[in-house]
Amino acid sequence: MAVSYKELGLVNTKEMFAKAVKGGYAIPAFNFNTMEQMQAIVQAAVETKSPVIMQVSKGARNYANGTILRYMAQGAVEYAKELGCANPQIVLHLDHGDSFELCKDCIDNGFSSVMIDGSALPYEENIALTKKVVEYAHAHDVTVEAELGVLAGVEDEVASEVSHYTKPEEVIDFATRTGCDSLAISIGTSHGAYKFKPEQCTRNAQGKLVPPPLAFDVLHAIEKKLPGFPIVLHGSSSVPQDEVDTINAHGGKLPDAVGIPEEQLREASKSAVCKINIDSDSRLAMTAAIRKYFDEHPEHFDPRQYLKPARENMKKMYMHKIVDVLGSNNQL
Repeated sequence: MAVSYKELGLVNTKEMFAKAVKGGYAIPAFNFNTMEQMQAIVQAAVETKSPVIMQVSKGARNYANGTILRYMAQGAVEYAKELGCANPQIVLHLDHGDSFELCKDCIDNGFSSVMIDGSALPYEENIALTKKVVEYAHAHDVTVEAELGVLAGVEDEVASEVSHYTKPEEVIDFATRTGCDSLAISIGTSHGAYKFKPEQCTRNAQGKLVPPPLAFDVLHAIEKKLPGFPIVLHGSSSVPQDEVDTINAHGGKLPDAVGIPEEQLREASKSAVCKINIDSDSRLAMTAAIRKYFDEHPEHFDPRQYLKPARENMKKMYMHKIVDVLGSNNQL
């Protein structure tokens, strides 16, 4: 039997995106797989008074189980209320849905927003698939994110060797014909912790890699074509070097991991970009805390002992993103 997201206390993205575009900030879209990630996301959102998108990839849904995720989302809403938020603005979003069937199943199981990613398909096939998902989703008051342009990198089961910037001349036709509610574009972000090859970067005086800048000219051209239309950036983790250094200092091997500079994301969030996806940074924060804990307490084996500092480190990272990068604090 189908479950509506409204029964779970969730909201879709329509109002929060409209408010974000007008307000010059972006909504955080944090991927989660575990209870600790969910707790950290909710704690950070409540303490900063921010709306939040909790998103799940196809791989995460397979890992965690769709039924459990549904109740976790409902639990997140109730947990936010328990923490003192009277009216939580929480979205449960499917990240990188790759088929109509997957999107439909998520809609029928309490998701309030879905992404259909047909960006690797020929243009007309992407339109046809997106339109089909939009028609089903809108019948259930669920919002739909589509993608135009291809991001490089690897994250979960999403992979591409090359990136193709979104073509501004295509966006009006695509958005009009599909009826999508938001559009993920490609302007130089990339999936995973290894977003750029060393030869794509320069090195600073300390020998650290400096990635190429985002293509703001493409973003501004798209904004002119679709004024006020909600734009989404994927692959926008910054890969904080302190977390990478902690991982490497405690037995990890992440050489030359580099992300998107936060000042560029802050600039993007002041434009029509109203949703910014962050996944790898959460993984790094969690892994750094756990590796450090095991190094310092080799005799411990209770998961609660090492997952607690992992949760605290993720919460700290989420709050930093909300306040210092996306500007979505105090927007409830």
